[in-house]
Amino acid sequence: MSRATLVWLIGVPLCVALGLAISYSAPPLRDRDQHYELVRLVVDVLSEVDQNYVRELTPAARRKLVEDMLNGGLEQLDPHSGFMNAQEYKQFERKSRGKFGGVGIQVSVDRVTGSMVITSPIAGSPAQAAGILPGDEIVKVDGHPVDALRNSEAIELIQGEPGTTVTLTIQRSGEPKPLEFKLVRAIIEVETVLGFRRRHDNPKQWDFLIDPEHKIAYVRIIEFDEPTAARVREIVERLDLEGTRGLVLDLRGNPGGLLTSAVEVADLFLTQGRIVSTRGRQQPERSYDARASGTLFEPPDRHPIAVLIDRASASASEIVAAALQDHNRAVIVGERSYGKGSVQNIFSMEDHTTALKLTTQSYWRPSGKNIHRFPDSRDADDWGVRPTPGFEVTLSDDERLSARNARRKQDIVAGMSEVVDSANDPVLRKAMGYLRTAVDR
Repeated sequence: MSRATLVWLIGVPLCVALGLAISYSAPPLRDRDQHYELVRLVVDVLSEVDQNYVRELTPAARRKLVEDMLNGGLEQLDPHSGFMNAQEYKQFERKSRGKFGGVGIQVSVDRVTGSMVITSPIAGSPAQAAGILPGDEIVKVDGHPVDALRNSEAIELIQGEPGTTVTLTIQRSGEPKPLEFKLVRAIIEVETVLGFRRRHDNPKQWDFLIDPEHKIAYVRIIEFDEPTAARVREIVERLDLEGTRGLVLDLRGNPGGLLTSAVEVADLFLTQGRIVSTRGRQQPERSYDARASGTLFEPPDRHPIAVLIDRASASASEIVAAALQDHNRAVIVGERSYGKGSVQNIFSMEDHTTALKLTTQSYWRPSGKNIHRFPDSRDADDWGVRPTPGFEVTLSDDERLSARNARRKQDIVAGMSEVVDSANDPVLRKAMGYLRTAVDR
């Protein structure tokens, strides 16, 4: 039996035992016996590997074997669960706070091909400045083929100490040969809330007014982390004082983030009603409702909002879009969203040095629907957030790439002199047409 097969065979029951141990604080005696049997199986296998494997394992290799067992099984439960070792857990905590080390890319794994695809380069990062685009597939990291690595291993290779270099080999749609990008790692301070163009007098600041004549503003959220909601509030409060009448809220390419951050952003534009609810097998249903105090951009009939989404808008961004759609607070423009309707909880382990990320709940939009797209879901099924009828925008690959390139030029300081014409962005053009008509009524 190969080592890879061995890892899968023992990893799955180990993770089943781990999941059961978490789910039941005081399981019945029969279940505890089953847990002990599974744990004994793992111990026996490790003992055989220690005594009989073709080469002796170092403590580090033995530790990696156990982590591979855990991740092998957890990844089979669902693609969003996993075990984070000490380094990964530290990176996760830093990223949630809006700061971490690396080159500045967000990645996802294609559920069909298993390839590692860049969801979005982080605005102002080395990756974005070098010209890396959403949709680029990472083929190699410093010459190491990605398909021979676990996802966490590939990410670990990409990240590193500031000032050091890493070379990413990228396969881009439409390019006959792979592209190589040599990047210098940096401390990445995530700028999660962006405007329409950088200000000429201060390129680090944003101009949020996309149409001065009609007083329409543009705010783009690229991820929901701890500071996001406070930043959106600060911006919209200032826009309110300046007499802004319409708002484009761009969530395209937004992979999600913190549930609490999404709730806080949605709450900024709602006075009452359900924002989202979560349900779990072991937890009672929890509801998050809008509060009347602190609502911005009122009254709604004089302050229309258009939310932009695409196939990469996922999780927390879907919570915001769904809440504003279900309460008729905004029109949703663009493409159908990704369809991630599950919530992951973090369970600290080993004296808070490592952690288990486990799918424990599903979230439900105000209409009572769960938007999750399961592996066997069909296009005709009810998953994701669909655009408001009449506001669907189907893009060709060339249109999508053109809009992304134009947007990237605005995001980096070097491209601040570029002018993005909404005519080159069919989704933005559709939203602007609606808002101009709405504010002129």
